[in-house]
Amino acid sequence: MAASTRSAALKLDWATLPTKLGLKGTTATALQTFKKRNDDARRKVQILAEQPSTVDFSHYRSVLKNTAIVDDLEKQFSSFQVKKYDVSRQIKALDAFEAQAVKSAEETKTKVDEELKDLEKTLKNIETARPFEDLTVDEVVAARPDIDTRVEQLVSKGRWQVPGYKEKFGDLSPLAFTFLQPAINFVQTWRSNNTSASRRVACGKSTTDVQQIFGSTAIQCYSPATGQLLGLVNPSTPDGIDRAVAKAAKAQTEWAQTTFAQRRQVLRSLLNFVLDNQDTIVRAACLDSGKTRVDGVLGEIFVTAEKLKWTLNHGEKALKPERRPSNRLMFYKKNEVRYEPMGVVASCVSWNYPLHNLLGPVISALFAGNAIIVKCSEQTAWSSQYFVNIARSALVACGHEPDLVQVLACWPQTSRHFTSHPGISHLTFIGSKPVAHEVLKSAAKSLTPVCVELGGKDAAIVLDHPTGKASSESEMQRVTSIIMRGFFQSSGQNCIGMERVIAMPIAYNRLITLLTPRIQALRSGPDLDLPVGQQVDVGAMISSASFDRLESLVSQAVAQGARLLAGGRRLTHHLHSAGHYFQPTLLVDVTSSMRIAQEELFAPICILMRADSPSHAVEITNSTIYGLGCSVFGPTGNSAARVQLEWVTQRVKTGMVAVNDFAVFYAVQLPFGGVGNSGYGRFAGEEGLRSLCNIKSVCSDRWPGLIKTAIPGKLDYPMGEGAYGMGKGVIEFGYGESLGRIVAGIRRMIGV
Repeated sequence: MAASTRSAALKLDWATLPTKLGLKGTTATALQTFKKRNDDARRKVQILAEQPSTVDFSHYRSVLKNTAIVDDLEKQFSSFQVKKYDVSRQIKALDAFEAQAVKSAEETKTKVDEELKDLEKTLKNIETARPFEDLTVDEVVAARPDIDTRVEQLVSKGRWQVPGYKEKFGDLSPLAFTFLQPAINFVQTWRSNNTSASRRVACGKSTTDVQQIFGSTAIQCYSPATGQLLGLVNPSTPDGIDRAVAKAAKAQTEWAQTTFAQRRQVLRSLLNFVLDNQDTIVRAACLDSGKTRVDGVLGEIFVTAEKLKWTLNHGEKALKPERRPSNRLMFYKKNEVRYEPMGVVASCVSWNYPLHNLLGPVISALFAGNAIIVKCSEQTAWSSQYFVNIARSALVACGHEPDLVQVLACWPQTSRHFTSHPGISHLTFIGSKPVAHEVLKSAAKSLTPVCVELGGKDAAIVLDHPTGKASSESEMQRVTSIIMRGFFQSSGQNCIGMERVIAMPIAYNRLITLLTPRIQALRSGPDLDLPVGQQVDVGAMISSASFDRLESLVSQAVAQGARLLAGGRRLTHHLHSAGHYFQPTLLVDVTSSMRIAQEELFAPICILMRADSPSHAVEITNSTIYGLGCSVFGPTGNSAARVQLEWVTQRVKTGMVAVNDFAVFYAVQLPFGGVGNSGYGRFAGEEGLRSLCNIKSVCSDRWPGLIKTAIPGKLDYPMGEGAYGMGKGVIEFGYGESLGRIVAGIRRMIGV
């Protein structure tokens, strides 16, 4: 078949072609073996065309909930005839690619590598072809484009798609979006000077070209705000993870020897790029996570710039060797704690802040002298390909190996290979408790230390004045505005976002009056490319997966006595029905016995709970299994009010507290983390930076030429008579508090 469809002009002598083009090494080897692979692929196409067209639909009925879709698919597939399978189309595609490769190779041998890559990708589906009875539904899609609309709704093997996507958008073409190329002049210069290494660099380019990714395992990336297809990302494999760790380890060996000044140069380049390209970065984050531009600039740019600036200004001080005091017995020793690189560290991050959650760990890891591999969330894999290359480009621009920073996107079954990898020295996990259990079990196989940041049920406690005096109108308006930001930033999908308002009686009633009209007025929708005069307050949620649970929790609370004053249900946007929106919600008169007061919502839902006293407010706050952050609002006009404020602050069981504010502890890089089911360990600040180091204790002689440790004769092996008494004397001399005991110790030591 292949010979009959190929013109004579395109016939090649594959054995002599490498010599003709002057090719050597791996390029020549690849070209020599291509002919055999090409012929094998064509034979498999022929086999595929001649096999009976049967599919085991009973299997899909047993594993899929929506059997109606399978029934519909089977009806369509029953009309499929073998003779209608257009094998020639597959062969023509091969011929076209092959002809283009030959043409380009004859023009310039430097293009052969890239053309062969395209040929290999084209062959992947055909090379792996099997008889129809062994095919998966996804593979049938590849051979039968006219039924893929139905089949793509079968979300087996981790694939998902907005229902009715084609009807809404016409086709599966990717969204047009051009990424800026970070430090491109530096990158080009570096590439020209490092030809062998340049193939490993993909600086500033998105790797999610839908036209170049084949197969059914690709991660399909959509904008949660509109349902628009962004592109595809090929997931990492176990072999790919092994290669990434090996490359990172090799790069880290040299990076560990860099000075703090060299590391600051990289971070400063990174900071300048982020500041210069805020619009592009925010747009990418908004497209991939559905947030608004304001949420993007505050939740992505602001906190990333702060972490960079803090590390530039204070990182060296945190990691410099630290002198520690000695004691009476060890007076001749000097003691030091050193913070040395760990090697290759890793971070598994959540989707809610695609830029900051990725770059935050990168900043700390690089400054501590480590290489880092970040496993991004598959929900935001599209933008992560761009964001990681910002950091890689900063390294390249400063003359360092980009393999120090890598990103992986993979399905859960592959993640276990990553989290249990023996080449990983430390792991930071940001996510949910159920996933954390699996990550910790996996990491335990290699005894990898893990910092765990999980969910929260953060409270905003609003206290009345101890005398019963009402707070001023301006102060209540200020508190209300902060509460609005705490609940509705990023549609409530904020690790340290507020989940509960716990207010004392006077404040409680005033907050209902102030919050109700403001929440009812909130506008939801996509925030990019809005017409002039329109505004959006609340963006999309990452998916609709939680909507049933959220609506159920609201309904249960209302049935138990809570009052719903705004929202409470999912929202279908009038222009973007494929977007994921939940109405901004206000639920009051909530009690601790209701599920909605105990479970993390991660949604734009404000619940208001009444407390009778400061101690009652603390009791309600501490009644959940979580303990991440907390805000405590209260008067400060006199000592009694200040004492009350401090009393509550001391007694809430959380890892962080903002007094009369919200989440400001993160804006100044204090250690970040929680207690209880909110996790353990800390990142950010000195503690977070040091947690990525091997903390080495070093004790050396203060005056090596004058005095060193020598074992006294009585204590030296084999020990002499009086060894026990001398040992007691050493202890009394070293730790006695009275002069008499110290002297007695000396006498025992010298045997007097």
